[in-house]
Amino acid sequence: MLDVVCFGDSITARKEGYPSPILTHKLASKLKNYRFINAGISGNTTAQAMERFEKDVLAKKPDIVTILFGANDSSIHKFVELDTFKQNIKEFTKRIGAEKTILITPAPVDEALQPNRSNERLKQYAQAVKEVAEETGSHTIDFFTVLYLKPNYKELLIGEKNDGLHFGEAGYEILSDLIVQKLEEMNESNQSPGFLRRLFQRLFD
Repeated sequence: MLDVVCFGDSITARKEGYPSPILTHKLASKLKNYRFINAGISGNTTAQAMERFEKDVLAKKPDIVTILFGANDSSIHKFVELDTFKQNIKEFTKRIGAEKTILITPAPVDEALQPNRSNERLKQYAQAVKEVAEETGSHTIDFFTVLYLKPNYKELLIGEKNDGLHFGEAGYEILSDLIVQKLEEMNESNQSPGFLRRLFQRLFD
């Protein structure tokens, strides 16, 4: 069984009515040969997450790590400069190993409900994530674009809080499907040295 750590902010951590975080709950229900570990902390920027990175991610010795930040870094009240955000994402990636890292761009927001966040700025932070993926050779999921291009994306952003940021079941269904697809692609293409060998070893441990 392969261990996947999902590292992020409240988008990773939220339960949305489930007994455990909805993202890792959905992932575990869709992929039985993986163990998903939730390392999301509500309100975190990449600067704050850097302080817990060793304990919450590296110490778990994961086979794969998903990284999803940007909603707080790009906000007016918790602002982390774009260049600093990009450098932090790059540092996470380098320390994990690019072949084991899946970078996920932050989701868009409903600006009518989110005065501290704008899709224009979020798009810039999403672009920074994609640039890090290209520069490091890590895997990437452009969640921002997938969601933003849907004509009903504002409806997909409705969750328990209905604040235009913390989406619910429909949004997590899309996000978890994207992660499952990426994990399956990584498995099939064997982009990570020894990936298939480790997979079969752990399946029969």
